[in-house]
Amino acid sequence: MIVGSCTIVLHLPAARSLKEKRQVIKSLIARVRNEYNVSIAEVDAQDRWQTAVLGLACVSSSQKYAQGQLEAVVRFIEGQRPDIPLVSYEIELL
Repeated sequence: MIVGSCTIVLHLPAARSLKEKRQVIKSLIARVRNEYNVSIAEVDAQDRWQTAVLGLACVSSSQKYAQGQLEAVVRFIEGQRPDIPLVSYEIELL
């Protein structure tokens, strides 16, 4: 069993309040959940208006599949919201 985890840091330059940030992040999380079979949640920087840290996890029997699934989610986020720059991401397979 392979467990893949990914941490994604996003910059939300247009967010002027935590309410605006929450609205954008909740929408993005819902889209990822609907499109991919991964778990996703905001895991850090909940009190910062313009920064969001998302954590993703997936389980697979194949290391290659888990890596590809997490990379596909990163590309999906970049494609869906070009107005929210992806600062960094890190994928780890266990």
